[in-house]
Order: sequence, then structure tokens, then C-alpha cells
Amino acid sequence: MENKMINVGVIGVGYWGGNLVRVFLSTGRSNVKYVSDLHEKNLNKIRMAYPDMIITKNYADILKDKQIDLVCIATPPESHFEIAKKCILAKKNILIEKPMTKTVKEGKVLIGLARKNKVQIFVDHTFVFSATVRKLKSIIDEGKIGGLLYFDSERINLGLLQKDVNVIWDLAPHDFSIFNYLFPKLNPESVQVFASKHKHPYLEDIAHIMIRYKNDFIMHIHVSWLSPVKIRKIIISGDKGMVWYDDIHPFEKIKIYDKGVHVNFNKETAFFPIYRDGDIITPKLNNYEPLNLEANHIIDCLHGSDNPVVDGNEGLKVVQLLEACDKAVSLKREVRWKGIFN
Repeated sequence: MENKMINVGVIGVGYWGGNLVRVFLSTGRSNVKYVSDLHEKNLNKIRMAYPDMIITKNYADILKDKQIDLVCIATPPESHFEIAKKCILAKKNILIEKPMTKTVKEGKVLIGLARKNKVQIFVDHTFVFSATVRKLKSIIDEGKIGGLLYFDSERINLGLLQKDVNVIWDLAPHDFSIFNYLFPKLNPESVQVFASKHKHPYLEDIAHIMIRYKNDFIMHIHVSWLSPVKIRKIIISGDKGMVWYDDIHPFEKIKIYDKGVHVNFNKETAFFPIYRDGDIITPKLNNYEPLNLEANHIIDCLHGSDNPVVDGNEGLKVVQLLEACDKAVSLKREVRWKGIFN
């Protein structure tokens, strides 16, 4: 497949599927040959923008075409498993929108089938390809904030309430994928979730997620559909400094703070804090569209010149965290990680 034009089919061309069509065409290295959707409104948008593209309501037409190298699945999460399974059995490489599947069991089945049929699974964790998250990783890997203390994330807005997934499944996959990319060697020890149903009749619409790791390192994620303002921020603290990530800010998305506190318990008083208040650094970031970088990376992987950053195993890690949150919500208590999937 080296250097050949990659032929792509896209299943589901709503908002995000439409972006996938646009970006893969823009690479100049791939051709979107087919799109499929059940809704005529979505198909009409494609017809108007790309009159030469093959349009179908039956995605089986895509799977029958031996020229198709990659199928992008941008449908509702509950349909991911069945569609992905049929694609893999048709020996098609796949890109699946987040979350990869609705259960850990389904994710493991897809990974096994992909291995057996010698095709690749890519999962659309787009934030992993953003300049801001990649800069965060370099800051952490270079030891600029020192030993890790906590990861605190807030992803809140007003609506849209979903019909098929709660607020954790809707919003937290972004933060889980970012966390796993930044800290690939960390394994959870326990999970606790405080969640409520205020406006939604049967699904949680606000949640606080607490996940514990070794050495008292904590991940906290706040997700909500009931906030009057939209916030997308992450704070990562270390013993040498702290870093702030604000995805809403138009140009200063990352700030590195040379701040900290030291408490001397050898003094006669109960607390004798010494505060360090140094410089604030705003690093320069590259300006590019993350989805475009992701598409080109996938093409490189299909050509055999790169290894997947977000493969089926990475997608499964996020589903494991989501399923663990479900169990913690159901039991209304902290759950040890080793006991979650028994």
C-alpha cells in the first residue's frame, strides 16, 4: 500500500462525519469514494458539496468494494460495535469515533477480530493530535513540573442532553484520552464517582470523577451539561511547577507556573508554609488542525511508515474507564480497579 492513494468510505455524515470527509479529501493523499447515512438531509449536504461522490444509504455497498482501504465510522456509539465488526470481517481498516464501543467486552472482540483479519483499528481521539496536548506532553516528559501530584479537569457546558449516553460517556472520553496520552504508564487503583440526575429523566447530567493512582496521584474530572458557561480547562500539578491548559482561550492556551508551597512541620507552629511564586511562561504553539494531522498520521500507518498513536488498545482503555465509572455510579462508592472487571 506504500505511497498509493488511500480510498476511504465514511459511514455517518452528520457534523463530525462531514468533517472527516473534508479532511481526508484535503490531505491530497486519500480519496473519499463513498459516504453512507440513513438521513436524507445529511446525504443532500454531501451531494451539494461533492457531486462526484458515491452516495448510499446501505453501508454494505462500501464493504463490498475491494478498493476501499479505510472505513470511518461516525455513527451513534450504540451502533459502533456491529458496524465495526462487519467492516473488520470485510477486511477493512477502520477509524471509529469515540467511544470505541459501549462495553469492554465489545472492544476486546473487535481487537481480536482485527488481529485475526490483519487490519488496523484507529480510534478518533482527536485531542491527542492537538498542538496544546502535545505541548503538555513535552512539558511533562521534560520534567518541567517535576513529580506529579494531581490532574484536575473541568469540561462543562449547558446541554446538549443526550438520549443514549450520560454526561460521563458524552464528555469524559476527551479527558480520559488526553490523560492516557500524557501518562501512558499509569494504571488506576480505584474509581469513585459522584453523579446526579437533575434535568435528565434517566441519565446522569453532572458528575465528579475521582481516580486514584500510585503515590497518591489523583485524576479529578468534572463534567456537566448544566453549566451557564462553557469551560474546557486542565490543571496538572507537580512538585516543581504547575501547568494550566485552557482550550477556550483564543491564543494563550497553555501557561506554565513556577509556583508551589513547602510546609515545614519541624517548626513549633502547626504549619509554616513557604510559598514559591516565580515566572509564568506561555509557550508558543504550532498552528494546525488536529484532525488534519490525525488523517495524515492514519495514512502513514496504512502505508507502513508509522505506528498508530491511538489504536484499538488505546480506545479500549477509555472504554474501561467509562465502564468503571458506571460501576462506581451504580454502587455509590469507591471501587478498587482490580475488582471492577471481575
